Amino acid sequence: MDPQVLFSNLTNPTLLFFLLGIFATLVKSDLQIPESSSKFISLYLLFAIGFKGGQELSHSTMTAEIGWSLLFGLAMSSAIPVYSFFILRRRLSVSDAGAVAAAFGSVSAVTFVAASSYLESEKIAFGGHMVAVMALMEAPAIIVAVMLMDRHSDDLAEETSLFSIVRHSFTNGSVLMVMGSLLIGIIADSKQAEGIRPFTTDIFKGFLAIFLLDMGMTTARRFGAFRKYGSFVTLSAILIPAFNGCVAAALSGLVTADVGNRTIFAVLAASASYIAVPAAMRLAAPKADPGLYIPAALGVTFPFNVTVGLPLYHFIARSF
Repeated sequence: MDPQVLFSNLTNPTLLFFLLGIFATLVKSDLQIPESSSKFISLYLLFAIGFKGGQELSHSTMTAEIGWSLLFGLAMSSAIPVYSFFILRRRLSVSDAGAVAAAFGSVSAVTFVAASSYLESEKIAFGGHMVAVMALMEAPAIIVAVMLMDRHSDDLAEETSLFSIVRHSFTNGSVLMVMGSLLIGIIADSKQAEGIRPFTTDIFKGFLAIFLLDMGMTTARRFGAFRKYGSFVTLSAILIPAFNGCVAAALSGLVTADVGNRTIFAVLAASASYIAVPAAMRLAAPKADPGLYIPAALGVTFPFNVTVGLPLYHFIARSF
């Protein structure tokens, strides 16, 4: 990968604000984000991600390949948290295993941007509908993870029906915000949607920077949990995403022959969310430790993907 592209990705201002949050906590600064403001920012990010994804879908001309691509993305996002949860559950609590599994199953927009830059440097194009695939993969992993956490929670009565679990998962505030915003983005008139574009797009990175600043402080305060499960979580944050990416790079040939699209599929499967999932887990699984799932996604999986993963997934997509 081009060193300039790698340097650009690693010096992204939003990621640097995450590091600032860690630094602020380590030096015992009194910097803090009010809890009410933090909750609002979490809801805003979920709203903006969902709405923009819906708009992308509404602008795409549906073809058989796009249809199968969307289904393939949904299948990946739904399957990954299931086996990830049971692997992680061997050493982690139900809430922590569910949160980490949700992060692995969901996607990282920054990793997607890194993959786009990588393919551009290799002079390889990919379909615009892959942006919609990325947006569509945000929510299923969260829904599946919430269902798994509900199903395996010690607080859940044994007689609780699957229907009630599904209903609870879909009516969870964070999931409802993502899915509802996605649906509204699909059916909203494009000209009318332009009226809220400054709110959904222009200020998104600013709110994201503040969110990651808060996440950095939260993570630093919870470093003890990451050290406690360090080797297990670190290996899981490398091996599970790498496996996901390699399998997706090979199997995506069933829905598209385009090498660029297949590489993007692999990156989406391998990336770990540190935006949508932390925002959702803060609301849906307050017992889950951010000191586990945020450092795993941002401190381990992301650097692995942009250094080793991208060339590996591209090679497999090109070869199979």
